[in-house]
Amino acid sequence: MKEYDADELAGFNGENGNPTYIAYDGKVYDVSESKLWRKGQHMNRHRSGDDLTSDMPAAPHDFNVLERFPQVGIFKKAAVEEQAIPQPLAWLINRFPFLRRHPHPMTVHFPIAFVLATPIFNVLYLVTGVKSFEITALHCLAGGILFTMVAIITGIYTWWLNYMAMPLKAVKIKLPLTILMFAIEVIIFIWRILTPGILDSIHFGSIIYFLLLLSLLPMIMVIGWYGASMTFPVEKG
Repeated sequence: MKEYDADELAGFNGENGNPTYIAYDGKVYDVSESKLWRKGQHMNRHRSGDDLTSDMPAAPHDFNVLERFPQVGIFKKAAVEEQAIPQPLAWLINRFPFLRRHPHPMTVHFPIAFVLATPIFNVLYLVTGVKSFEITALHCLAGGILFTMVAIITGIYTWWLNYMAMPLKAVKIKLPLTILMFAIEVIIFIWRILTPGILDSIHFGSIIYFLLLLSLLPMIMVIGWYGASMTFPVEKG
């Protein structure tokens, strides 16, 4: 059978009349006839012309589904693709394939929820005067700080392992913005601990504090948008 490397396989992406090929476990399959691979994408997430071996363990179906399609070749990884991974980490990834793709997509849900909740509960406090809303906001902020750190660590891990730390546009936007957001979270948290009644009255300090709280909303939304664009690419055209 014909051997395909990554560059050759990338040309069979279902576009401009090209057939739709994918690779799995060293084999190349032609999935052009599948309705689930129209326009070269599967579930608006997986792209054709690529090796999907590491994605298969997370799929809702078994790899045997590929046997419905003709094998048209053998996939040969280029030497450059064989990333040097420390032996203990390589063993862990082989033992738990989940660790290759999913630690970051899983953990980012926590900071998104906590960071969004922080300004919302503070607004509820200002509107209702119920102090428990403001205390809940403080607890959410603490959770946001904790899980933002986790998200940064898993994000850098995923960027290095799956994208070889390439300067992707989404990462160049997400990473510095996340670090800025984390710094603001810490500032707000320390400020609130040192001044428990910061929002009890309106003055210059409370206005700045509240604006910092509100700044978390657009930041987490932009971070979430670009993160989602890497997992679920936005179709152009």
